[in-house]
Amino acid sequence: MLKKLGESILIWSTSINPWTNVYGLARTIIALSTAITLAVNPSWIFFRPAAGIDASRTCTTPINYFCTVPFNYTYLEILRWLAVVILIVVASGWRPRYTGILHWWIVFSLQTSAKTLDGGEQVATILTLMLIPITLTDSRKWHWQREKKFQITNMSVINRTIALVCFVAIRIQVAIIYLNASMAKTSVSDWMNGTAVYYYMKTNMLGLPPLLSKIFEPFLTSIWVLIPTWGTIIAELLLFAGFFIKKKHRKWFLILGISLHTIFAVMLGLYSFSLIMIGALILYLRPVEKEFKFIKIPLFRGLFTNFHTLKSEKIKEKKVHNTTLFERR
Repeated sequence: MLKKLGESILIWSTSINPWTNVYGLARTIIALSTAITLAVNPSWIFFRPAAGIDASRTCTTPINYFCTVPFNYTYLEILRWLAVVILIVVASGWRPRYTGILHWWIVFSLQTSAKTLDGGEQVATILTLMLIPITLTDSRKWHWQREKKFQITNMSVINRTIALVCFVAIRIQVAIIYLNASMAKTSVSDWMNGTAVYYYMKTNMLGLPPLLSKIFEPFLTSIWVLIPTWGTIIAELLLFAGFFIKKKHRKWFLILGISLHTIFAVMLGLYSFSLIMIGALILYLRPVEKEFKFIKIPLFRGLFTNFHTLKSEKIKEKKVHNTTLFERR
């Protein structure tokens, strides 16, 4: 039995490459979301007293990034912008082996010490933690690159197995998020009677912008508001069911999930949350070995080609010049 298990793990680990631009794109989206959140909000937005909490900054652990300096908004502003720079480096895809831990450190610190956050930061904290074993076993310089030719060794098989197991764990985690989101709504009367979307769209914190509110007012006050209300629950249940769907059909569930969170972003202003969940959906529903084929822009490709051509010509000219000098001597 153990022999068969070992053979199955060997076949699994050698047939699927876990280090592709699929998880790279997800990391980039999640990192950019937090970077934008930090860039557009001053530190006093995150670190201030709240209802029932006197402390402006919660420091429950010594490893918290935002607790490494005394409580002073000047210091916190410096840390905030330094975190933005680090997250941009993470989003660029450079050296995932080293930036993976830094990514988790920043989102974990923001989640545990700041006040004004939404559920997106919680998801980002969990996902970046679960991604650490994958990034630590990723030897690429950029997470956009293709892995070099795979050579079967004990260490390479172990690294691949660790990374693939983590991807399975991430898929289970995201599936549970959508199952919990849908099931929790069924215990709320406003969701069951079909009016929840009306109340969400009318709240001051999450409501529609004035222009959209005016446009959608007739729809929200009609019986048709049942469609987006119950439709949200059904969509989240379908996204949970995506865990059991064959790989070839997952793209339709990914489109559903991205569409759902795009609506949340536009209608409710949940931009950072939606970006993080889109990153989570890519990890969840896009087969990791099925790399994205990004469109190459001819303009930039031409610029890079010209740059390399000019560089090669300069090197040749320099060699000719050095040869001539040598001959004269």
